[in-house]
Formats: sequence, structure tokens, C-alpha cells
Amino acid sequence: MDSRRAFSRWPLLLWVALMCLGAALAGWQHEAPRPLVLALLLMLLGLYGAQGQLRRLLALADAGLAEPLREPPESARAAELTQQRMLRNEALLEHAPVALWHQSAQGRVLPLNNAARRLVAPGGATDSADLLARLAQPREQSAGHSLFSFESERGSERCLLAGRDLVLGQVPERLLALMPIESELEAETLKAWRQLVHVLTHEIMNSLTPISSLSRTARELLAEQGGADSPEQQDLTLAMDTIARRADSLASFVGNYRRVSELPEPKLEPVRLSELFARLEALTSGDWAARGGAAVFAVEPASLTLMADAGQLEQALLNLIKNAAQACAGQAKPRLHVTARLVRGGRLSIEVRDNGPGVPAGLENDIFLPFFSTKPLAKPGAAEGGQGIGLAVVRNLVHGMGGSVRHVKPVSGGAAFVLSF
Repeated sequence: MDSRRAFSRWPLLLWVALMCLGAALAGWQHEAPRPLVLALLLMLLGLYGAQGQLRRLLALADAGLAEPLREPPESARAAELTQQRMLRNEALLEHAPVALWHQSAQGRVLPLNNAARRLVAPGGATDSADLLARLAQPREQSAGHSLFSFESERGSERCLLAGRDLVLGQVPERLLALMPIESELEAETLKAWRQLVHVLTHEIMNSLTPISSLSRTARELLAEQGGADSPEQQDLTLAMDTIARRADSLASFVGNYRRVSELPEPKLEPVRLSELFARLEALTSGDWAARGGAAVFAVEPASLTLMADAGQLEQALLNLIKNAAQACAGQAKPRLHVTARLVRGGRLSIEVRDNGPGVPAGLENDIFLPFFSTKPLAKPGAAEGGQGIGLAVVRNLVHGMGGSVRHVKPVSGGAAFVLSF
């Protein structure tokens, strides 16, 4: 706009200035023939140029393209500012970190921004039609918040659903916002469990240490006093031995749970998954083959690399493989599949799947809790059995590296755990 005003103003002023210069020169040199002729030529040239410029401006004005020589009116400036605000608001809406939806008066729900479109696109919700149908369900409160969950390729996702009723142009409409909170809830749950385990193990160990020490001291004093053949002496010695052994076993038992709250900070670096899987295959495939089964490790593509702590990621996968081996103890041909690949949405997924009986129905949300196990409780110091810390350690390790772990029930049976980064 400013360039067109400059183009229409300055050429006319230059031609007028040239004509005035010729007139001034003619008045000053009116007695000299040659300067007078030159002055008259300048006047004619300026007059001719000014007339041409005026004709051009009139033609532009007739076509509606000429800019006025005055400043634009306030209405035009306000319209331009309004358009800029609208474009800015559209960009903010498009890139909002929550999924926004519009529900029409007829109940139809449509995505409003990129986050909402990703949920109904491939790689988002497992059943996008079911997601839209549940969002369209009427709710009692027009401006309330409620917990909303749906199934995705990474497992169950929990969100906070908020709605607000609007009337635009005398037409009732509804604005819905779906805010993801799965990661935040998981982080707070892990923090609470770590604090609880740390406090419990600290207090228990403080009590067990003097009990174990005093029981041994009492047993030594009884031995020094003699009279070991008396029934009372034998009963006291047996009681002190039992207390000491139980205290030691319980201390070892509690020490295992302390691992949940005292995991080191991960040191992230590029980890080539093909090399990591080769180490895991060398460590575990022999045991599966000896039981008449097989363990298959695959990375697609072979150059796949992940920013992670190599030691902690290996430990997490070993825990999952150990759980799979225990779950397949009764299988004639146990099978283990460990795969890493890129999935829709640009995420990296590592899946550990077995052909065992799977997680019992109704316990899917409890298996990651510390102290919870679907296997028989292990005796203190025993290598087998359930202690309830394996999957809790896996979740802590994966979450510390910026990932998440979910249980997925395969259609073919068994159990599958998916690590997403």
C-alpha cells in the first residue's frame, strides 16, 4: 500500500518541479535568447510529464487501484489488525497442547486442531469412531471436568475431559478439551511409591538391625553360661537362632525392595539397538532353546538408535524376559519375541511378547505396583517366586529415560509389554 502511494505521488511532484524550474529560468534570463529557449523547453517538458502522470493517476483511480494521497482511514487499519489477530489466534489454536473438539447442536463432534486430528488419525486411538461417539455423549454438567480414557496403540490412555456450552448466532454449540494426563499421573504415582518404599524400608531396616544384633549377642551369652543340655537352655538357644535367621532373611527381603526407590539417574547416550539385542540374545536364547522353545530378537531397521542409558535399558528388558520365562514355565514350546521398530507417529516401540497364559483379567492395572505379583510369593532369599518388584523396577527405569511401558493383550494370547519412546 505505501509503495503504491509513493509511486503515484513523487513522479507528479518531479514533473511540476521541473516546470517551475523552467518558469523561474525564463523569468531570470528573458533577455538572453538561448537560456530563454532552454527555459521554455524545460517548462514544456515538465508540463508534458505532469499531464501524462495526471492521466495515469486518473486511469488508476477509475480502475480502483490508485491509493489516496492521504493516510488510510481508521476502518481499513482496524480491519488489517483484526485479520492479523485472527491469523495469530488460528495458529495458537492449531498448535495448542490439548486436543480441542467442536460439538454441533446435532451432536456431531469434529476436531479443531492438530492434537485432536492426531487422535483420530492412524497411530492415535485404536477405535476412532468409538472415541468420537463417547465424546458426543451428553453430560450433566456443562462446564465440568471428568476422567476420560481410551485405548491407543501404546495401551490405555487417561485424559481430563472439559466441556463448555456456547451459543453462537442463537445456535447452541459445545467446546470440548481433552487434556492428556497419563504421563503426569504415572510420574506422580512413581514418585509417591518411591517415597513410600524409601520410608518403609528405612524404618524396617532401623528396627531389624538391633534385633539381629541383640539376638546374636543373647545366643553367645547363653553359650558362655554353659548348661546347654538343659531344656530351658535349648529352648532359648533355638528362639535366639530363629530370631536371628528371620531378621537376616527379612533384611535381605527389604533390601530387594529398596532397589525401587534408589535407582541411579540415567545417563542418556545413543544406543544402537541391534548391538543391545545381540547381547540379550546371547544371554537368554540358550535357556529358551534348552526348554524346547525359541527366543527371537529383531530390530527394524537394523540401524535403529535410541537415546537411553544402555545399562538400565538392558536391565529393564532382562526383567521382562525373566517374567516371560516364568510365565511360560508350563508351556511345551515356549516362545519369546523381542522386537524394536518405528511405529506411526514417529515413536520408537520395543515389544516383549510371550505365549504364556497372560495376565489374569482384571489385574492389568495392578501389575506395575510395587509389592504386587500374580505369582506365588517368593520366600526371602529365594530366586524364584513373586516379589512384586520386577515390573515396578522396569517402569521406573523406562520412565527415567523419558519413555513409558504398557501392558497390551495380544489377540493371539499370551502377554506383551510395549516400551514407547
